[in-house]
Amino acid sequence: MPTAWFSLITPPAAKTVVPTTTTATANRVTAAAITHPAYRQARTVQGMTKATRWLFAGQLGSLFDDGGPILLIEAKSVFARAPMHRAKAHLLLSALRHRARELGERCEYLRADTFAEALARRSGDGDLEVIDPTSYGARREVRRRGCRILPSRGFVTSEDDFRAWADARQGKRLLLEDFYRQVRERTGLLMEGAQPAGGRWNYDHDNRASPPKGAVSLGLPDPWWPTEDDIDDEVRRDLDRWQADGSVTLVGDDGPRRFAATEAEANRALDDFLEVRLGDFGPFEDATLTGDWTMAHSLLSAPLNLGLLDPRAVVERVAAEYERGAAPLASVEGFVRQVAGWRDYVWHLYWYLGEDYSTSNNALGAHEPLPAAFLTLSPDEIEANCLHHAIAGVREHGWAHHIQRLMVIGNWALQRGYDPRALNDWFVGMFVDGTPWVMPANVVGMSQHADGGIVATKPYASGGAYINRMTDFCAGCRFSPSKRLGPDACPYTAGYWAFLDRTEPILRSNQRMAQPLSGLRGLSDREAVVAQERRRESL
Repeated sequence: MPTAWFSLITPPAAKTVVPTTTTATANRVTAAAITHPAYRQARTVQGMTKATRWLFAGQLGSLFDDGGPILLIEAKSVFARAPMHRAKAHLLLSALRHRARELGERCEYLRADTFAEALARRSGDGDLEVIDPTSYGARREVRRRGCRILPSRGFVTSEDDFRAWADARQGKRLLLEDFYRQVRERTGLLMEGAQPAGGRWNYDHDNRASPPKGAVSLGLPDPWWPTEDDIDDEVRRDLDRWQADGSVTLVGDDGPRRFAATEAEANRALDDFLEVRLGDFGPFEDATLTGDWTMAHSLLSAPLNLGLLDPRAVVERVAAEYERGAAPLASVEGFVRQVAGWRDYVWHLYWYLGEDYSTSNNALGAHEPLPAAFLTLSPDEIEANCLHHAIAGVREHGWAHHIQRLMVIGNWALQRGYDPRALNDWFVGMFVDGTPWVMPANVVGMSQHADGGIVATKPYASGGAYINRMTDFCAGCRFSPSKRLGPDACPYTAGYWAFLDRTEPILRSNQRMAQPLSGLRGLSDREAVVAQERRRESL
């Protein structure tokens, strides 16, 4: 995260403890929690202590609750460190406050400017214990305070298991596909004995369909949306006040909350995905339509990152849809790979590659600052139709699906050499599912190739042809995806060649870039295209 800056407002006169009304949480996924190794270990430890469990914002589901007293802290400094999307701030506060209400008398809920201030005013007796939190800063803090540390949860595989797997590779690349196969073999997910279901490990090739011609949406019913309540009303009033007094900087629209803030809501969203959209998720996983911001995606990344769902139980439910013949294997495998494969993979890389991974890697020498249109989420300042719609979607929802992140926003930033650290911080702040652990491998590694090939074997750069094939954006754009030179030259098509020109000395040793670089060297108008893109001022 960027260097923190803190509010100078007068601290509250006294701590605020949430009312003790309890709310039962309907849940069909939490049964897996009681078989989780971390759960069993925690119960053994807790049997010997009366420690209070301090839970963080990524630990709000029943998977992280073994009974006993709970401490939750709402620290305004979290929202004052850097500009944050309003939808993200709303979701975090709503989830914390809803969890406190559910826990009732078992929970002490403190509101303060900082964690240190809240802990100084804590009324509970006894030691604090924590399930290892999800950022380097938080882990340093709990160790400095002498908290009892329990193993992390909320992932399909443990940190120890990943480290053992990575260390055993003895210098070989930490390939996602190798890790994913090992996860499948260990868990039995989508396995038929010792073989993968259907005879293939990966159905990515089947999940690249273009959007339906002439359609403005996939024609699916709207996803299930949560209903805001009095807690959301209170959150909105507090954010209004904080923004008005200048103690926080919020960006983006203040629409109705679209993402689950409770475990019951997360399970409703999961049910809806399984019943309505899972079958279409696979084929249209990479497709985008102007009139359909959700497509067939699950919208579960935010509640998963809040700890409201156990990912192991989620992928088991999804796999069961294939086993009972209710969903195609390609869709099911694609989802399992995203959650049990990619999500676990980037979590483990966050710890395995070290804290300075996102700040010290800039293999392509990218130093351009982010444009104001990104920082303020101002789509009207953007001419390129695909980028305009992607930034507009982020402004409205604090979310975009992975192809918009990678091949529209990330591709644009890669071509123009935006500073990868600044882009990583922007993704953390502007997306409802943005966390310090989830973005580095996604942004610094896969999207911007700033790590030189640790996460991805080549840069994810493409011209306008790919966007034209996978979206309907180009039809309404003043730029032509087939042109690289002239007033209507597509900034992605021309930008692709300008990117290769800039990075050729760095990338020429990459075998996977041999063909693109050969094409660059044969480009008759190379100098003109590069000069044109150097002069381009508009987005």
